[in-house]
Amino acid sequence: MATRKFPMRRLRTAAAALMLSAATVTLAARQRRLEETRLKERRLELEELGSRRRALAHQQRMHWELLAKAIDDPSLAAVIDTYDKSIPAEKRRQFFYANAWYVNAYHLYRAGILDQEELYGHLREIFQSPVLREYWEASKAQRATLKSSSDEARIGRMVDGLIRDLDEADTDEWWVVGNPPSE
Repeated sequence: MATRKFPMRRLRTAAAALMLSAATVTLAARQRRLEETRLKERRLELEELGSRRRALAHQQRMHWELLAKAIDDPSLAAVIDTYDKSIPAEKRRQFFYANAWYVNAYHLYRAGILDQEELYGHLREIFQSPVLREYWEASKAQRATLKSSSDEARIGRMVDGLIRDLDEADTDEWWVVGNPPSE
């Protein structure tokens, strides 16, 4: 009887090994399919991101082209000029150009080219310009129409704080003034 049990044990061991081997192959195949699915999802995410960046770049070009026409032709500027009419025409043209600089920085941030800290540093530099600060004050009513939870409104509040910090700073070293908010 002892000799009969030994071949049965071998057979059961072989069957168990075969089942384990089959389970391993099945698991490996399942893991490959899962990894392929993850890679496909990542590829789609990257394609969507690329498409979004192209759309933002196109929008930025369009914004600049429209502003450039308004800057060059006062009759076209009248279409988008919402500034106080007591502001001289030349100053309003400067405001259009200041808007182009601000919107450029904002789009660099939205496209992921600048992170929030880099955007803050860039804005800290461009808002050294008195004309940009005048533009910012003159465009306050336009910003008030933004949905308060939007990125643009949040960045606008960040600029408001930055300008306040720059005005209150007791140093001429503007590049160290303020702390960029964390994202």
